[in-house]
Amino acid sequence: MKDALKISFLTGLFFLCFGSMEAQTLEDYLLIAAENNPQVKAAYSEFEAALQEAPQVKSLPDPTLTVSAFGQMVETRLGPQEARFSIMQMFPWFGTLEARENVANLMAEAKFQAFLETRNEILLQVSSKYYELYELKQQLQYQQENLDILQNYKDLALSRVSAGSGALSDVLQADIMRNESITDLDVIRLRKDVLLAQFNALLDRERSEAVVVPNEVETLPENAIFDTLIENNPQLEELENMAASARAREELAKKEGMPNVGLGLDYVIVGERMDMAVEDNGRDAIMPMLTVSLPIFRGKYKAARKQAAFLAESYEQRKEGLKNQLSAELEAALFEVREAQAMLQLYRRQVESSGQVLNLLLSSYRNAASDFEEVLRVRQELLKYQLAVAGAEANYLTALARIDYLSGKTLDYDRQK
Repeated sequence: MKDALKISFLTGLFFLCFGSMEAQTLEDYLLIAAENNPQVKAAYSEFEAALQEAPQVKSLPDPTLTVSAFGQMVETRLGPQEARFSIMQMFPWFGTLEARENVANLMAEAKFQAFLETRNEILLQVSSKYYELYELKQQLQYQQENLDILQNYKDLALSRVSAGSGALSDVLQADIMRNESITDLDVIRLRKDVLLAQFNALLDRERSEAVVVPNEVETLPENAIFDTLIENNPQLEELENMAASARAREELAKKEGMPNVGLGLDYVIVGERMDMAVEDNGRDAIMPMLTVSLPIFRGKYKAARKQAAFLAESYEQRKEGLKNQLSAELEAALFEVREAQAMLQLYRRQVESSGQVLNLLLSSYRNAASDFEEVLRVRQELLKYQLAVAGAEANYLTALARIDYLSGKTLDYDRQK
């Protein structure tokens, strides 16, 4: 399972080498962030490190070799003992190594889910910043159009003053609103620079690198069905693996409370006796050895089993609490989507109505039948609704991205295998 996940992730990175050269869509930027973001890479390295735990714990302990040289020869019937070599290999109780490997594998699975959670959180941040940049792009466009229109209004007011049918105050009012619009444009540009730096930081790129943002976005129909299942959220799966690891650790504690068995061999080099002739004179001695540990101090093993049981219960309770939290956050995100859809419909109708009213007022003003101040008021109202449309679109798209995050939706390369 772990190897398949690892291969799938690396396969995705291979395709990134070709797909991330010229990013044009949000998906391209998400892939770049998944590949380059330092936090994502750090989380994946932790997963890689966890994979190296299983080969360590499933191995037998190293054998021990003891060499003894006698300073003063120990005499035996067959001759003096000159040196002794002892080798011993300890064997844990049956199933202990497999239990240790199981614990390590489950912890590695948990680390992989932690990596997915880190990556998904970064991708949510990338999506949010991307939609903020889209909103700013729309604001810049509307503010620039407003500035140009106000200049036309100022020229119209000046022409009426020159013709003797207008008031100089109309020109001054248009000029005041133009100055406000110029300041708003400057502020938006400054905010865009900050957002651009934040966005590129998530992708681990130069802060001033250009970002391609669409001119318009599509929204889903009102009756669209969203993925409202949170069971695939990596945080839940991480806690599930942690609980399973704790239960496996409880079983491991039982195994470790059993005796360990050691098998060995003792080889003694014996010299020949010079004082007398005996049968097998100087024959070396070979002695097999058996060692058994006696785990009679049971307190530590009982404590280890209780500790693992409490940890498993803790992870299960945390999972249940997190599930409730994610469900509540998902309901909030669904509400934000529906709210943004409703506000979009309202603002778009208001934009259309305000445009119609403004056209009528301009026609009347040209015929000296309406107040110029009313024309400016409706123009600013129209701008307000245009900016509101851009904000509602950004809120809508951000809420959709949050739904994907809460439901644990992953990038396409996670599903290639």
